[in-house]
Amino acid sequence: MIDSIDLTKILFLDIECVSGKPTYDDLDETFQELWAHKSKGLLRRTIPEPTGEDIANSYNERAGIYAEFGKIVCISVGFIARDADKKLVVRLKSFANDDEAVLLKEFCQLLNQHFNNPNFHFFCGHNIKEFDIPYICRRLVVNQLPFPVLLQLHGKKPWETKYMLDTLELWKFGDHKNYTSLKLLAATLGFPSPKDDIDGSDVGRVYWEEKDLDRIALYCEKDVLATVQLFLRFRRLPILEEGQVIHIGE
Repeated sequence: MIDSIDLTKILFLDIECVSGKPTYDDLDETFQELWAHKSKGLLRRTIPEPTGEDIANSYNERAGIYAEFGKIVCISVGFIARDADKKLVVRLKSFANDDEAVLLKEFCQLLNQHFNNPNFHFFCGHNIKEFDIPYICRRLVVNQLPFPVLLQLHGKKPWETKYMLDTLELWKFGDHKNYTSLKLLAATLGFPSPKDDIDGSDVGRVYWEEKDLDRIALYCEKDVLATVQLFLRFRRLPILEEGQVIHIGE
């Protein structure tokens, strides 16, 4: 199936999330109680009796990955096109903002204008079915924003969401036991490793302490580029060279 897909109809994407507040102490009493309840279940796997300090530390480390306790600070996307010489190029763009509603509206505007038909357009990302897409949808609800067509997933059957191309799923070939990172696949399949500046555990610190959204956006775009390279490997096509990568907004 993937060999017949028009590469120019695919929106490659990745998101970066952080905790909703800088620290556990910044939460109101209700959310402190809710996180304490949530984190105890997570921590008991390694810490039988979590302390207050353990709970507070776990908020900084893990809250960002849960849509109820975190927020999106960046959505990066990639579009494949052909230049004047018919050579493939990828254009990378980021929607990054302290105001989550603003970046979500801008991202949805892109979908509404250019990626709005599930019969012709596709999403592609690494683990997007389990993380990125559900997270975006949940935060749309939190921000009370309307859903673009490709994100209207309620009640859809698996064969009705074939436009979601998950490179993690493609690599599994039916094996559901393991998670394989983009970094490992980059090494295995011989294309440049993504995210060589920071990793996921650094995003919250870079956002809340360094207040460096540009750095996070660049990090996120590297992940999108790696997903593009991975998909090209699945298609047995040459990987993109530096001159074929365009960062919109630089």
